Amino acid sequence: MHDFDDFMEECDRAPRLNELSEFFSTTAAGHGGIPIRPPNLDRRLFPLDATFRRFSALHPLRQGPFDQHYLSSIPYRFEEECRMGCAILKYARATKGKLNLYTLGTAEGTMARVIAELGNGRIETLSCSPNVENLRNFYAYGVPPHAMFFHGPFHHLTPQKIQSDEKLKTFANGFDIIVEDTTFQMYSPNRFDQIRFVSQHLKNKGLFIVVEKFKREDDEEYRRRERQKDHGFKARFFSSSDIRAKEETVLTRMNRSEVTLEEIAETMRHFFKHSFVTWNSGNFHTLVSSNSADNLELFLSKLCPAAIPGEYVYVDLPYRLYSFP
Repeated sequence: MHDFDDFMEECDRAPRLNELSEFFSTTAAGHGGIPIRPPNLDRRLFPLDATFRRFSALHPLRQGPFDQHYLSSIPYRFEEECRMGCAILKYARATKGKLNLYTLGTAEGTMARVIAELGNGRIETLSCSPNVENLRNFYAYGVPPHAMFFHGPFHHLTPQKIQSDEKLKTFANGFDIIVEDTTFQMYSPNRFDQIRFVSQHLKNKGLFIVVEKFKREDDEEYRRRERQKDHGFKARFFSSSDIRAKEETVLTRMNRSEVTLEEIAETMRHFFKHSFVTWNSGNFHTLVSSNSADNLELFLSKLCPAAIPGEYVYVDLPYRLYSFP
């Protein structure tokens, strides 16, 4: 791990663990950032599908305070979690053996927990967060079957930690799917080392899924999409003063650690032969990458059309992020 010494120090100094720590603790505890009403699903956008019905019924029952804040902050992110979770379940059914899923920095790990509960033993999941409040929320509904939680930031979950911890040894052979959900952007713009560190845990033919908010070369277009998000969606769940307060305390600092799609494409090329953009909501995108064209194609085949109104979508989906020689 000496190769990552500088990276570890960089992460320890990151905003997520320092100047933004109070925001994350307060929100996870339910003492701030509470939406006016719980996030709701627009079921008109869902397919007539039994997996979707089961997933979307269970997810609200497992949410903690931070997930309610998060899903009320990004247009149709709740619908997308259901879409992604259902695709992972269907992907698991189409493959042999059990799958290991790691969702890093995903608050109380609601999506992973629901996947584990509905997977009937086919999927073992691991989530992580540095906030003890998220750990408590994860266990608020009892000890879930086939789902585990690591209390600590993602860079503390090293291969050595997994090998030495009896509870984590389930994942000693690596993960079939890793989901990074708006975590890297809370630490730094150093996507190369972030992906290099996390991809140590990924199996050779595994899927690496990234959900992030991306900068744009056209700053006015970026701001226009932010206004659309705030006034067209977030205003349903938060007061205007709450929206301004979050922008001042969190988003301004977070924006310094965002990268462009072009930048992350150049980074991804170092690690993965294939990468697709599968979801877009204003400045937010989901990328699915792999070194296995077959596994990536299988996963994409399990994704239903994006459950989001067209006015929030600025690209034709899915599309290949880059071509590998």
